[in-house]
Amino acid sequence: MALRVLVTGAAGQIAYSLLYSIAKGDVFGKDQQISLVMLDIPPMLGVVEGVVMELQDCSLPLLKGCIATADVKEAFTDVDACIMVGAMPRREGMERKDLLKANVKIFETQGKALNEYAKKTCKVLVVGNPANTNCYTMMKNAPSIPTSNFSCLTRLDQNRAQAQIAMRLGTTCDAVTNAIIWGNHSTTQFPDVAHAKVNGTPVYEAVKDDDYLKGEFIKTVQTRGGAVIKARKLSSAMSAAKAICDHMRDWWCGTKGDQWVSMGVVSTGNKYGVAEDLIFSFPVRINADREWQIVDGLPISDFAREKLDITAKELTEERDIAAAFLSA
Repeated sequence: MALRVLVTGAAGQIAYSLLYSIAKGDVFGKDQQISLVMLDIPPMLGVVEGVVMELQDCSLPLLKGCIATADVKEAFTDVDACIMVGAMPRREGMERKDLLKANVKIFETQGKALNEYAKKTCKVLVVGNPANTNCYTMMKNAPSIPTSNFSCLTRLDQNRAQAQIAMRLGTTCDAVTNAIIWGNHSTTQFPDVAHAKVNGTPVYEAVKDDDYLKGEFIKTVQTRGGAVIKARKLSSAMSAAKAICDHMRDWWCGTKGDQWVSMGVVSTGNKYGVAEDLIFSFPVRINADREWQIVDGLPISDFAREKLDITAKELTEERDIAAAFLSA
C-alpha cells in the first residue's frame, strides 16, 4: 500500500529539492510506494502543478500519485507522514512577536486539520521557522495525535556541525558521529561535540583545540544559515532538503547501534534539567517501531549547562508568546 506523505510549502525551493528524493525512495524505503500530497496557498497552485508535471516526467516507479491542493482537509486526510515546510518568513522590519503571531495562526489551522483528518499514527516533522515553536503550536492543536509523533528539524544543524569537524580534520562527514544539537533551531542552539567521535576517537582529542571547539566552531554552526543567505541571497534549500530526508529516514527506519541523532522533541520527562512542555532538540535513538528515546546519562559540564539554559530560556519565551496568541 502506498504511503501518503504530505509536504507543505510545496511551491518553495526546499520542497523542490525534497520531493524528488521522497518519490525516488531515498526516505521511506526503496520498495515503499509513495502517494505525494502537496499543499500551498491558492496563488501558488500553478507553480505546484508545474512541480507535479516534473515529478510525473521523472517516471519514478514508486510514485503512485501526486495531489496539488490548497485545501487543508484534502491535504491532511489519511496522511501517514507530514513534512511542514511552509511558514510565514520574517520580513524586513517585522518584530519577532509579529512573526510568532503570524505562524501561530498558520500552525493552529493546520494542527486542527491534522487532528481531524490525519491518521493517529501520523509522524509530523516541522521545518518552517521558528520550527520549535511552530511544532509546539501544531502539537497543542492536535491532541488526538501522540506528542511523541511531533518533531522539528535540527538535523541540518547537526549535519553542519559534523561537516565543520570533518573539514577541520580532513576526513569524511560519516566519520564524525554523535554530534549533538541542544535546544532551539536559532542562534542560541548549542552544537556540542563533547560526546562526539571521529573514526572512534573523541573529537576533543582529535581536534586538539578546545578554544576552537568552544568558540569559533559553535558560532559557525549557529550562524551558518545567515551566512548562506548572505552569500546566496536565498536561504538554505538543498542542505535543508537533505537534512529532512536524513531526519525522516532515521525516524522511519531507526538509528544504528550506539549512534544517536538530534531531533526537536517534547521535553517532558527529560533528565537534563530542561523545562517541561517545550519542543527542544535532544540526542535521541530510534527503534524499529519508530519510537524515539532521549539519550540519558550524558555528563553535562558547567560550560554546556550555561549553553543549555540560554537556549531553553529563549524557547520558553517563544512558547509563552505563542501560547498567549493561541488562547487569545
